[in-house]
Amino acid sequence: MTTTNTQHIWQLLEQVCDPEVPVLTVVDLGVVREVTINDKKIEVTITPTYSGCPAMNVIEIEIKAILQEHGFEPIVKTVLSPAWTTNWLSENGRKKLKEYGIAPPVEGSIDKNALFPEEKNIHCPQCDSSNTQLVSQFGSTACKALYKCKDCLEPFDYFKCH
Repeated sequence: MTTTNTQHIWQLLEQVCDPEVPVLTVVDLGVVREVTINDKKIEVTITPTYSGCPAMNVIEIEIKAILQEHGFEPIVKTVLSPAWTTNWLSENGRKKLKEYGIAPPVEGSIDKNALFPEEKNIHCPQCDSSNTQLVSQFGSTACKALYKCKDCLEPFDYFKCH
């Protein structure tokens, strides 16, 4: 098939949102790794953000639904290696997270505070202050931590790096 057809499939996948962070598409999130076209059969390879992510079943169903709606026969294949990383988030996805009120992951950092005790410089998505404090490693979902801004006093989620 032509490049245009592959681009069309990627455009359709842009309509599938992450059920846990609905402002992000699966393409923004970087969970869609590859699209292979063979006539009307479309194989979409996805990688979960982490191996126990409960959203992946919903994502798979939504991918199949959008492709079937457009006359394709979808196959969704899940691969665990290489493991998903926040480096796969698109720049557009990072921007969407911040606009939605979730601090995007800080590039080049890791969330291993027990091993690397230095504090991350997380900016508040509300006021952009770096005067923030970790409240809990456990936020509204497993992939987020809870922070508080010491300037505007607003709590916010931080999309954890891994």
